[in-house]
Amino acid sequence: MASKQTEKEPVNAVHQNSILCETIAKENRCQKIYTNYGINPFRKIHVIAGKPNSQHDTAEGEEDVHFQDIIRRAHQEPVKKYPFPQTESQEYGWISHPLIEHDRTDRRLNFYRHNSSITKYMDKAWSLMDKKEPTPKT
Repeated sequence: MASKQTEKEPVNAVHQNSILCETIAKENRCQKIYTNYGINPFRKIHVIAGKPNSQHDTAEGEEDVHFQDIIRRAHQEPVKKYPFPQTESQEYGWISHPLIEHDRTDRRLNFYRHNSSITKYMDKAWSLMDKKEPTPKT
């Protein structure tokens, strides 16, 4: 009985081939071929200057407007890039402009410093006391 349990069945080549065909069919069904390549705007690009005596390197080339737009957009602030915050940390300070207009003439919200005759007198006295302080002589 022990000899029957240790014996393995021979590998069936037909079954192995059908398993391989099924695996390849699943991979092809779910696979997308990506052919639209572009640059990573978040990676620094090191441009090497051409040789000074070379004719094709010194000629003025066309500027790629799409490339410049990608680089310009990558260097913008997140508020200008996205319509709403992308992370929880960006929510703080996302709306930086005041929600209501600030009116300086409205006395309900602005409490300016008012000087009476006593406070004017003491301001002058304190400024004179600062000037009269003697310098230490050694």
